[in-house]
Amino acid sequence: MSQTAVFRMERIGLVMEPDLSIPEEMEGTLNPAVARGPDGALYVFPRIVGKGNYSRIGIGRIRFDDAGDPTGVERLGYALEPAEPYELRPAEGTGGCEDPRVTFIEPLELYAMTYSAWGPNGPRVALAISEDLFQWRRLGITDFDTSSDTLYGVQFDEYHNKDAALFPRAVTAPDATESLAMIHRPVYTEDDVPHGVADLRPSMWISYTPLESVRGDITALTRWGQNRVLIDPEYPWEDLRIGGGTQPILTPLGWVLVYHGASGTIPLDPSVPKQVRYCAGVLVLDEHDLSRVLYRSAMPVLEPETPAESEGMVNDVVFPEGADLREDGSIDVYYGMADSRIGAARLWLPERLPAG
Repeated sequence: MSQTAVFRMERIGLVMEPDLSIPEEMEGTLNPAVARGPDGALYVFPRIVGKGNYSRIGIGRIRFDDAGDPTGVERLGYALEPAEPYELRPAEGTGGCEDPRVTFIEPLELYAMTYSAWGPNGPRVALAISEDLFQWRRLGITDFDTSSDTLYGVQFDEYHNKDAALFPRAVTAPDATESLAMIHRPVYTEDDVPHGVADLRPSMWISYTPLESVRGDITALTRWGQNRVLIDPEYPWEDLRIGGGTQPILTPLGWVLVYHGASGTIPLDPSVPKQVRYCAGVLVLDEHDLSRVLYRSAMPVLEPETPAESEGMVNDVVFPEGADLREDGSIDVYYGMADSRIGAARLWLPERLPAG
């Protein structure tokens, strides 16, 4: 079985685009989380961008046709708007709650949202929780423990960090404790590279927090340790950087998530336009040992090809963030298109992964 045939993805179509009569949407509706509510409906949480790159996290209900395919969104307001100091950039008159992922944490029986807080220190991973997807309580930005985690010898809290997603079930951490796990993407430079890390390109990391601690104090969901590199960029389509995408979904194959990779160039001169292309691939992790990669896409399963994906606020971008497991075992993936609009595609899983 060839690499390109292992996982198959087919586009469903455009789901949401900016309503230009709404000022808050004038620069795009993109990069959506999705989650099934207590009522069984599918809710979407798009990044809503207004003038000056001011980003809110919206909330909407996905509309489906008789065949069960998503066709549009009923807007329901906003889940989060910039309000806390770590979400605001007052000197520039802007700020942001950006790029959410929503996971129902089964042992806690609540929803957790990871999102990028665009504040004075650059992007940081922040968290909020909800019981119903409508009322959200902020927990704050992540705090990476270094006192008991000296493997890499750096202050992880000083890194820009984005693209975080939580696993829905408890897993076993490297120290054998029952824990919750989070994928994220710290960014470091030659001046602050973690010890033992040879590849300076932005990579996907995984961190853990003890489940018992979170049960005793929900704010412990912001405190993470036992940080480890999960995967580095490896293939040409992800040569520039990689990062998290959809929230992980447990399947008979293992934990399946769709992640993003970027190739191209980012000039040192900010006045020169970037020449970057964002694509999506599949990563499968062992159900019991998250450090064990069972499969990884050598070629993208989705790449910018349609006009909606190729032309927008940022050209040539498909950016997966939300996943919905269907009854037939396929996964609907909701993704940003050219940093301007939202599309959906269906991921078909194979019966088995290739050997080796």
